[in-house]
Amino acid sequence: MNTSQIVVMICFIVGVAQTALAIKEDDCEVCVKTVKRFADTLDDTTKKDYKLIETAFKKFCKTQKNKEHRFCYYLGGLEESATGILNEMSKPLSWSMPAEKVCEKLKKKDAQICDLRYEKQIDLNNVDLKKLKVRDLKKILNDWDESCDGCLEKTDFIKRIEELKPKYSRNEL
Repeated sequence: MNTSQIVVMICFIVGVAQTALAIKEDDCEVCVKTVKRFADTLDDTTKKDYKLIETAFKKFCKTQKNKEHRFCYYLGGLEESATGILNEMSKPLSWSMPAEKVCEKLKKKDAQICDLRYEKQIDLNNVDLKKLKVRDLKKILNDWDESCDGCLEKTDFIKRIEELKPKYSRNEL
C-alpha cells in the first residue's frame, strides 16, 4: 500500500468510528427532538444566520413547557436563564449540522442537557385513574392546560379528568 491509500483507509476508519460513537436520539431525547422541531420552523434566510437563529429560538422558547422549557433554560433561550450557550446550538444549525451532532456538542458543554428525559405518557384509555397518585392526576390536567378549581380530593380530580377525557382523547389519535 502506498501512502495515499493508507491515508484514505485511516479517514474511512475514523469516519466509521465517529458514526458509531455519534449520539443517538434515545441518549439525548429532549435535546434532539426539540432541536429538530425548532429547526423545522426556520425559513431558509434564518437558517443561514446564527444571530437570527438565536432570536428565533428565544421566541420559540416562550411557548415551550415542561422538559422543552427546561432545555431552553439550560441553553439560555429564556430571560430567566442564568447562563447561555445558545451560540453552541445556533452556529452549528447555521451550518446545517444534524440535531444529533448539535446535541453531542451541547452535551460536551453541559452534560445535564442530555439528562433531560420525557416522562412516560399515561394511556388514558387503558389506565385505572383510581390507581394513579394525585400528583399524576394533576399532571394530566396540567398537560392539557386545564385546571380543577375546588378539587380537594382524589375523586374530584378523577371526575374532572373524566369530564375532559372525550375532548383530549380525540386529539391523541
